[in-house]
Amino acid sequence: MTDLVLIKTKLQQGVWEGFLAGAATGVLPKIDVTHQGKAVQDVTVTAVDGGHAVQVPVPREAVADGMQTLLITDADTGTPISSITLMAGEVLADDLRVEVNLLRAELDMLKRAFRRHCVETT
Repeated sequence: MTDLVLIKTKLQQGVWEGFLAGAATGVLPKIDVTHQGKAVQDVTVTAVDGGHAVQVPVPREAVADGMQTLLITDADTGTPISSITLMAGEVLADDLRVEVNLLRAELDMLKRAFRRHCVETT
C-alpha cells in the first residue's frame, strides 16, 4: 500500500510530466517506471511546493503501433501508482473504423425503429 498519488500535468516533446503528492515531508520518494518489464532510464523526481515534480522520458520503444503502457510504481513497496498509455498507428485506426461501422449500423437500426414507431402511433 502506498500513500503516493501521481497526477499527469502534460506530455510534451517525448517527456511525460506529473505531480506527485503524499510523500513524507523532506523525503524524496523513489519511483520505478517500466515498459514491457524493462526499466525506463533518466526518470527524475524533484521537490516542488506541496509535492514533487516527476519527469519520465518516453522511450523510443514505446512509440509503436497499437497500445503501449509504462507502469509507474512505488520503488519501496512495489505498489502501482499510475500508468502512461500511448496509442498509435494503423492497428488503432483499424479498431476505430470497426467501432464507427458498428455505431453506424446501430444508428441505422434505431432510425428504422423510430420511423416504424412514428408510423404506428399516428
